[in-house]
Amino acid sequence: MLRRIFCLFALAITACPARAQTPSFVVRVEGHRTVIMTAADLVAMPRHSVTANQHGKEVTYEGVYMRDVLAKAGVPFGADLKGKALSMYVLATAHDGYAVVYTLTEMDPAFSEGDLLIADKVGGPPEGPFRVIAPHDRKPARSLRMLESIDVVEVVK
Repeated sequence: MLRRIFCLFALAITACPARAQTPSFVVRVEGHRTVIMTAADLVAMPRHSVTANQHGKEVTYEGVYMRDVLAKAGVPFGADLKGKALSMYVLATAHDGYAVVYTLTEMDPAFSEGDLLIADKVGGPPEGPFRVIAPHDRKPARSLRMLESIDVVEVVK
């Protein structure tokens, strides 16, 4: 009897393969909304590529600008990036706990180059489904692999 139960269990496991988890990351905007971004969401957005120095090697990444992802979650850019919005910061966190802080102004072309990239394709071996690239940094320390979450937080005095 136990053997039959075991065989039925084994058959059920092989007949119903586990669903592959879709790569995604979460964007939380303090006091507003939370958005789950999937690989399909990024593919549907305007695409860009940047070349960055990664430990002495020039690497080309493809993906979407972080500001486009944040704008989709309701973060102000352009003419709306003023006043209280200037006291907001972005905390990107990787699966392993590594975290990096960015400002909204470094993503907005009115203030700077504005091309922080959330990469989903790289001209080399992949290092997790999503990576944040800061192409104008002299050191790659603020580039982050295995992106898990982005939190937009307002500084409180």
